[in-house]
Amino acid sequence: MTLRLSSITSMALVLGLSIFAASPVSAQDTSSDTVQIVGFGDSLMAGYQLAQTDGFTAQLQSALTEAGYKVTVANAGVSGDTSSAGLARLDWSVPDEAQLVILELGANDALRGISPELTEKNLDQMLARLQTRGIPVLLAGMIAPPNMGTEYATKFNPLYQKLADKYQVKLYPFFLDGVAADKSLLLEDGMHPNPQGVKIMVQNILPDVKAMLDQESIDLN
Repeated sequence: MTLRLSSITSMALVLGLSIFAASPVSAQDTSSDTVQIVGFGDSLMAGYQLAQTDGFTAQLQSALTEAGYKVTVANAGVSGDTSSAGLARLDWSVPDEAQLVILELGANDALRGISPELTEKNLDQMLARLQTRGIPVLLAGMIAPPNMGTEYATKFNPLYQKLADKYQVKLYPFFLDGVAADKSLLLEDGMHPNPQGVKIMVQNILPDVKAMLDQESIDLN
């Protein structure tokens, strides 16, 4: 799926809005048999300009609950976050009680033309830290906007698969798959998903999340 973007500058301004420090995700209203998932990312994870119930983490929790899973999906997304900002807050944003992290970062790196090598380095460190803490990760990939050029894309796009292979984590190749090129699934800015777009994102990633929850390493009992 290809992102259709009219201007890297305008999109960067939108994705860069509302930059703030996220509060630590706490283990609240959960019991010992409830699996705690953390969605860690940027505005795409945070639910930019959406009602709380329409965001990715809320819709994912609802979908998993309907499928019979006892889970909480905490929202640790921060609008405007780059991979560097995410790395800086990872340790205190993801509690030790987390049993699965959906890691989604890199869109703002690409929009700002940040070196793919730096993005890869930051994501590498995040994966290493989460692995050391024994927290399974579902890595959500991103695709560089076409107006960054072929040279940038050939360096940026493969880094997610490279890291997934290195750390043996499950990769969901493109977080906005099925949504990015469909204007009817986007907000008026033409960049962020609307509630229906988020619903499609959840439907698409749900099999991978369920597969991870079904692994023996994540105790559902």
